[in-house]
Amino acid sequence: MSHFNALANTWWDVNGPQRILHKMNLLRMDFINETIKAHLPLNFDATSPEEEVYIPCYNLDLLPENVRNAILQEQETKRTAMVKTMRLSALDIGCGGGILTESMGRMPWISHVKGIDLSTEVLAVAKSHKELDPMLSEKVSYELKPVEDIPVEEKYDVVTMFEMLEHVNYPSEVLTQALSRVNPGGWVFISTINRDFVSWFTTIFMGEHVLNVVPVGTHTYDKYINESEIRNWMADTKQGVAQFKVASSKGCVYMPLYGWKFTDSPHVGNYFMAIQRLL
Repeated sequence: MSHFNALANTWWDVNGPQRILHKMNLLRMDFINETIKAHLPLNFDATSPEEEVYIPCYNLDLLPENVRNAILQEQETKRTAMVKTMRLSALDIGCGGGILTESMGRMPWISHVKGIDLSTEVLAVAKSHKELDPMLSEKVSYELKPVEDIPVEEKYDVVTMFEMLEHVNYPSEVLTQALSRVNPGGWVFISTINRDFVSWFTTIFMGEHVLNVVPVGTHTYDKYINESEIRNWMADTKQGVAQFKVASSKGCVYMPLYGWKFTDSPHVGNYFMAIQRLL
């Protein structure tokens, strides 16, 4: 915790020690937005087959281009209309200085987002920075507490834990607590790092000691978590099998002079994962 307390004063310096998080935040928001939109129940309010949006059970690439585009446009129009009426509550666990918390708070489909963290210094920075944007005064709040101190009956539509699990001693317990705070149909979004040579080379050797894009000591290799380990843990957990599904996972990599971009494999390096509660 002392490591993150020491970074508090530079948390919102986009060219400072946390600049890599500021760059990653663009990818975080894309992943959240795209995942939620892609899984919207487009026909939940249809009262007859004529009102239903056409969702084929085959690859749209098999259709003529004009037909394919018309179907996609109809689906996108319905998604856009649904997003305009959404008002979701969000919980940002391990919010730090509020980089992601503020971004979610600016989304029109988010009614309120609560950020929680265990660092008093970093939370003080988050609260102070929030005051710079009047639109966040009623939409964003911060509390100094661990997730287990949030009442179990307090549920959210979106729960996020980005760049957090690899910093705790008992990640399965933290993930269990997060899953128990999400509403049916809601989402838990996480990002962490696979435990492999590529991750060590990019995040510790290059990131901390060569390029200096993150402070030395930020990462601990033994705490990295393979994407497959979370999937297997979900499959071995009765609650996970019955109530949750891994809806999406994407790899991501930091490229100097470019920033973060998605990769084809979530099994190497950094990755994002979206878990949806079914029941």
